[in-house]
Amino acid sequence: MIKVSIYKNAENLITGFKLSGHADYSEYGSDVVCAAVSALAINTINSIENFTSDKFRIEQDEKNGFLEFHVISSMSNNANLLLSSLALGLQGIEDDYTNKYIKITQIKS
Repeated sequence: MIKVSIYKNAENLITGFKLSGHADYSEYGSDVVCAAVSALAINTINSIENFTSDKFRIEQDEKNGFLEFHVISSMSNNANLLLSSLALGLQGIEDDYTNKYIKITQIKS
């Protein structure tokens, strides 16, 4: 199961996320749940890096299915929109594939 933590600040803005684990929906290389989650997360990070001036911290371990991302500067509107879009996409995956393969929790930071 992919465990997703969405970090929100006091203003309820998403400031980061953590992904850990593997969906185990199907065998490695053909797991559509893992592929969808990875594509959303990587695209969000790449978009924040290329389209904003926000500073962030990232830790990752691809083999173990771990990715953690946090904005460490003040949040731009564009980064906020991109992170909100990520959360929406992940929620859609959880809705479609049930919390047997992906589970999202929100954490106030």
